[in-house]
Amino acid sequence: MTSPEMSLPLSDKLDSRHKVILTVILVSTFVVFLNETALGVALPQIMTQLGIAPSTGQWLNTAYMLTMAVIIPTTGFLLQRFSTKRMYIAAMLLFTTGTLVAALSQDFLFLLLGRILQAGGTAIMLPLLMTTVMVIVPEHLRGRINGTISLVLSAAPALGPAFSGIVLSFLDWRWLFWIMLPIGIVTLIIGAINISNSQEPRRIPIDVRSVVYSAFAFSGLIYGLSAFADAARGVSSLSPWIPLAFGIIFFVLFILRQTKLQKTDSALLDLRTFRSRAFTEAMFLLAIGMLILFGAGILIPIYMQNVLLVEPLVTGLMMLPGGLAMGLLGPVVGRIYDNRGPRILLIPGAIVVSLAFWSMVSFTENTSVWMVFASYTLLSLGLAFLFTPLFALSLSSVPPQLYSHASATIGTLQQLAGAAGTALFITVMTLISVNLSEGGASEITALAGGIQAAFLIGAILSLGLIVVALILKRPANAEERAAELMH
Repeated sequence: MTSPEMSLPLSDKLDSRHKVILTVILVSTFVVFLNETALGVALPQIMTQLGIAPSTGQWLNTAYMLTMAVIIPTTGFLLQRFSTKRMYIAAMLLFTTGTLVAALSQDFLFLLLGRILQAGGTAIMLPLLMTTVMVIVPEHLRGRINGTISLVLSAAPALGPAFSGIVLSFLDWRWLFWIMLPIGIVTLIIGAINISNSQEPRRIPIDVRSVVYSAFAFSGLIYGLSAFADAARGVSSLSPWIPLAFGIIFFVLFILRQTKLQKTDSALLDLRTFRSRAFTEAMFLLAIGMLILFGAGILIPIYMQNVLLVEPLVTGLMMLPGGLAMGLLGPVVGRIYDNRGPRILLIPGAIVVSLAFWSMVSFTENTSVWMVFASYTLLSLGLAFLFTPLFALSLSSVPPQLYSHASATIGTLQQLAGAAGTALFITVMTLISVNLSEGGASEITALAGGIQAAFLIGAILSLGLIVVALILKRPANAEERAAELMH
């Protein structure tokens, strides 16, 4: 699971105890994030074997996102209240239990339960990793360590579809879980034995009202955004505006509650992180980047399989180099960040991402597969220059007492942006495709036109990356971060 790029900064720059902590959590994070994208390719086989409709099968992904959205906002509190070791064991126990339930499942409800348990573990793992880095890694090394994190977070989702395609070529879909299970168990045991606490827990009370507001707010937002695609296809009986409005109301209540509680340092998710201009700008860039990444990630397979008529396994393998390049560049980009700061990376990265999306606007039913490969790889390279500095910049822009809350904010934002990107791109694609079909276009031509329109939306949004990258403020030093917190 590890590579020279991953082990070099850990072994040479950190003491052995911290190296063990980070390595175990990194490997565990790789496993849980590989799982997140592996199931998509298997959905057709699962729906056939379990005799469920596509609208039901999609709940395996929707419930996963909903669980993540509900749990992640609470991790800011959990990471302060409980030790690193306890949180790691809880995360991996949830994930491995869910994996076992899914592997043994003979009906949809048990499989859904397994996915929900897996999502609970995944939701804890990323904020745990990012907060641990901020606690035990010296500030001048965080860029390269965050580069290593980017390698894991990029390579794992990129490997997911290809891993799934290879397994499904020879084995039943349940083997996706059987193969992951021993890896999860081994990392759980190693972590339980070797991980020591990187910070002392604080005995702080939890605000139940905040938990309720958070659960209703983020589940409503995620479900509402996810439902737009079904509504556009005419397969949903519930208007997506209803759960979305429901989520917005509770989101406002949640924000007001946190604003009140943070005055006494008892907020579930402390929003004083946004008093840092650099953090706010980094969150804006990260939101657009995640929206674009998830949107392109769902459109490219649809385009290649349903317009260019490429096999699913080939599609996964064609997308694999771009994802791996994005990950493998992480440590290199991290070193540049440590030495030169964020702007030298963010500005060219934003420009490359925009160029990649504008090239995708030209996709038609006659486009070469190699053109798609080149555009997606270019997009991945551009995103490599964005995500690593954004992770490092955002966490370095807040005072230490807000690290866990900043990590939880980043995780929550990723889920919301991912759901928004999926909803936006699929909805635009569907609406334009239906309109073209009604105008007499063939099914493939109509779908290509819808995908082209969705890519145009992404290209326009990508211009915002360039604008914000140009005006981005350099991160504050420790004294400035503390002063921003007090205002």
